[in-house]
Amino acid sequence: MGDSQLYVVYMGSKGSANPDDIFRQNHQILSAVHGGRSVHTTHSWDFMGLKAEESMEIPGYSTKNQVNVIIGFIDTGIWPESPSFSDVNMPPVPNGWRGLCQSGEAFNSSTCNRKLIGAKYYLRGFQAEEELDETLSYQSPRDSIGHGSHTASTAAGRYVANMNYKGLATGKARGGAPISRIAVYKACWTSGCYDADLLAAFDDAIRDGVHILSVSLGSEGDQRDYFSDAISVGSFHAVSHGITVVASVGNRGSPGSATNLAPWLITVAALSTDRDFTSDIFLGNGTQFEGESLSVEKMNISRSLIPASEAYAGSFTPDQASYCLESSLDSTKAKNKVLVCRHAEGTIESKVAKSVVVQEAGGVGMILIDEEDKDIAIPFPIPAAIVGEETGKKILSYIKDTRDPTSMILSAKTVFGSKVAPQVATFSSKGPNSLTPEILKPDIAAPGLNILASWSPAISKDNFKIISGTSMACPHVTGIVALIKAVHKSWSPSAIKSALMTTASMLDEHGQLITAGPDGRKANAFDLGSGFLNPRKVLDPGLVYDSTPTDYKAFLCSIGYSEKTLRMITGDNSTCNRTFPTPSSLNYPSITVPNLKNTFTVSRMVTNVGSPSSIYTAVVFPPPGINVTVVPERLVFTSYLQKISFTVKFEVTGPVEDYVFGSLSWRNEKSWVTSPLVARVAKSKASLMA
Repeated sequence: MGDSQLYVVYMGSKGSANPDDIFRQNHQILSAVHGGRSVHTTHSWDFMGLKAEESMEIPGYSTKNQVNVIIGFIDTGIWPESPSFSDVNMPPVPNGWRGLCQSGEAFNSSTCNRKLIGAKYYLRGFQAEEELDETLSYQSPRDSIGHGSHTASTAAGRYVANMNYKGLATGKARGGAPISRIAVYKACWTSGCYDADLLAAFDDAIRDGVHILSVSLGSEGDQRDYFSDAISVGSFHAVSHGITVVASVGNRGSPGSATNLAPWLITVAALSTDRDFTSDIFLGNGTQFEGESLSVEKMNISRSLIPASEAYAGSFTPDQASYCLESSLDSTKAKNKVLVCRHAEGTIESKVAKSVVVQEAGGVGMILIDEEDKDIAIPFPIPAAIVGEETGKKILSYIKDTRDPTSMILSAKTVFGSKVAPQVATFSSKGPNSLTPEILKPDIAAPGLNILASWSPAISKDNFKIISGTSMACPHVTGIVALIKAVHKSWSPSAIKSALMTTASMLDEHGQLITAGPDGRKANAFDLGSGFLNPRKVLDPGLVYDSTPTDYKAFLCSIGYSEKTLRMITGDNSTCNRTFPTPSSLNYPSITVPNLKNTFTVSRMVTNVGSPSSIYTAVVFPPPGINVTVVPERLVFTSYLQKISFTVKFEVTGPVEDYVFGSLSWRNEKSWVTSPLVARVAKSKASLMA
């Protein structure tokens, strides 16, 4: 979690955060033990097919009613003076709003407006664990970190004519639902988001009358049971009140690391767009490479190029110096040189911190070999760029074979179309669901790599910033949810989730299967759920898979929760009637069978939200080694909101080593209603003994 682009906050016992890592060169880098929360935009909307400026219309529909949609953000607060939160030409606050604008440091009741209609902050949980740091965190809803302003403007920022970051990504920008209302619940501070504050924020948002909650944070480590997870509990209550909750999947990037696993959440993975930020690297032999960078610094002449291992300080080994650890470089060896440093997975030091180490040792530039190949652009303070392992090997080979190797690094530039897009971001956490493997997570994917949006000038003097993370993907989905609510006011949170998932795409801009980096393998449902969010189709999905809070209670009982633990989530006197024999019985828009023994049958029900008279035919692409039978094969609807049930039978037909993936689509002349199919064959006792 050392990436400077990924903001991390933690909850737990006092002293879990390491203050030495806080805000190294204007980036939040904290290290902690366990039980953390990770606060996991704007060409991205154009890339998804929404090109309107002021109103962000979905072709064929009017979403003007988004002015009555209220989005709540549980995050680090907001910078209200940003042009992204202007209320120019916005109508009065909706009548159903019951919230307030809480006064505090550099923030008063008049700070809110017709765009930012409410703002609150929470300190009780924070104060119980930490000492207030008045120099870093405003004791008010004002954002001293930037993360909350970034996510809010991504989802619902107003049109800004000239948004850029230090001259990069210059152009028109806006959020997905630019005339929706924003309500802010600041529950995250420099050292953490604490359970008491998160739950209070959820409770207030419910009482205030928000329609959607955007939660770009989650467990830094493995998620605990639903009943001991504040986001799971708080979001259950929100969904029970008809509020759609969108959350980020996390930034750990490894299989099984997905967080925000509750089935009532919409959990979002991160993808790239067709825009990158690169710096040209020239070697003395004329070879040119491109590296990822947001550094606007440049070199005017070539300089000597050496591996950082050759500039090690006396008390460090060459291997330690190769990672440009703090104080590891000898200034007499590094001065006026370009250093080749390395970054490894799990390294505490951030990438930007390595450039500071080089700078302090007198180095004039840095080429950083990223062993994780994460493709994240970084705003380095010196001319610097990130390259992958293969390019790094070529550069080191050049140094080894050349008597006087040199290099020159140019300032960053904005490039389009240099890579196939979208691709799954390497940092995006992946399934399977570690708590309940029968529920696929993530649910869907959206842009989250190198996203430009509003920022807090309190921390870095920047009004806008380019950052990366599933925190940035989450509000893209939030914005589209607001547009859905504007058109389909009565749709339940699960119907909205279904519309998002069943209309998503697994194909990139060239019609090929989306890939996952860094090896370019074909992505699967554990990488991006049902696929890449498609805003142009979500308003007319044809059919939806709907679920109720009662169904979620039955789901919890099916995974073995006692009535005592069930009530820890519901907060009422709910009982377990064992309606669902297995967790797979939940009417989810995907089907996962993690322990398939010969055959297994699940039931699903779809609701017709399309043409009153319509016929759908099942189209199955079965997972390899699995036969899938759907009964009935045709669904005949005669009325709007009519419900029809069907069964899906899985049968093992061949050897299957691990999880395998397929899909089921209900198809007519207008719609494809597609659900991922995921299965893993249970290992027999004989194979276990072999």
